[in-house]
Amino acid sequence: MTEELRPERRPNSPLFSSGPCAKRPGWSPQVLENAFLGRSHRAAEGKARLKAVIDEHRTLLGIPDDYKIGIVPGSDTGAVEMALWSLLGARPSTILAWESFGSGWATDVVKQLKLADAEVVTAGYGELPDLNATDWNRDVVFTWNGTTSGVRVPNGDWIADDREGLSICDATSAVFAMEMPWEKLDVVTWSWQKVLGSEAAHGMLVLSPRAIERLESYTPAWPLPKVFRMTKGGKLIDGIFKGETINTPSMLAVEDVLDALKWAKSIGGQEGMIARTTANAKVISDFVEQSDWLDYLATNPEIRSPSSVCLKITDDWFAGLSEDDQAKAAKQLVSILAGEGAALDIGAYRDAPAGLRIWAGATVEADDLAALMPWLDWGYAELKKNFQK
Repeated sequence: MTEELRPERRPNSPLFSSGPCAKRPGWSPQVLENAFLGRSHRAAEGKARLKAVIDEHRTLLGIPDDYKIGIVPGSDTGAVEMALWSLLGARPSTILAWESFGSGWATDVVKQLKLADAEVVTAGYGELPDLNATDWNRDVVFTWNGTTSGVRVPNGDWIADDREGLSICDATSAVFAMEMPWEKLDVVTWSWQKVLGSEAAHGMLVLSPRAIERLESYTPAWPLPKVFRMTKGGKLIDGIFKGETINTPSMLAVEDVLDALKWAKSIGGQEGMIARTTANAKVISDFVEQSDWLDYLATNPEIRSPSSVCLKITDDWFAGLSEDDQAKAAKQLVSILAGEGAALDIGAYRDAPAGLRIWAGATVEADDLAALMPWLDWGYAELKKNFQK
């Protein structure tokens, strides 16, 4: 690697965190001026704003009319947990895990719910298991896009149309960044702070008619916390899916996500969001193709995430370090870039192989990513000169 000159231009925004993610371009606190504060969220206007969040998601994402959409507590994690604890146990289950969050759902099912017939199918970071071997007589839990591994499922073709089990999909870093085949998905979850770049703590939960039928015909053997309960007297609590949230939401966060949805609509809705994500990912891929020290954790382009881009360091110097020193070196590189104001929060996830993780979702500007790329080369050259074990 030749001596690198310090780049002259920094990104206008160095915010490339994979969650919470960058706010939309042009955002300022002024967008919250008309937030519905100091009032009950159950007042007519409060419920109307919550329902507007639901309705805008349905319109922008093309969610079918007979699917229910709810706002639930606990971000994407809360939404997934709600689904797992409320729906699983009626038939055998399979959990597909190829990164940290999928592994977390496997822990829930096997060690917390302790389901008798639950299998966990795994793959290493950067890989997928054989999706075509999935048995759709079972309920199947999976992440659409692995935020911590940079791996996504390529499409929904592997999900059987005549499935007996439910397809339960954690899609938090995929919705608004990738096409979602709703007819293949029975439960879908995501959070506002990912691709929309809004505020955290609230999750979205989408249920197909098949999932609703399961809720109304099956009672789990374990007690459910109040914030997980979606039925009463064997019937769906429909208000949850009309803006009557289970617990008190932040109306500041509601105002913020309404602003994010308005912005998404202004750039062409889901198609515009996907186009921006794709363009951002290309900036990184063009750089990686020419790099002599950096490559994708996901070597197969067909399963490579365009939103959570996970990179590994591949040159001989880094390969010659011990695993502990590789982790230290990667952290020092992240620190160098942060100290220069070039990039913040781009370290690999704590359980993933040492490397970099750069968010390329729609709220990031392609020009900022283009400005970042030379800093990666410069920062790595500085690391090699000054690495301290």
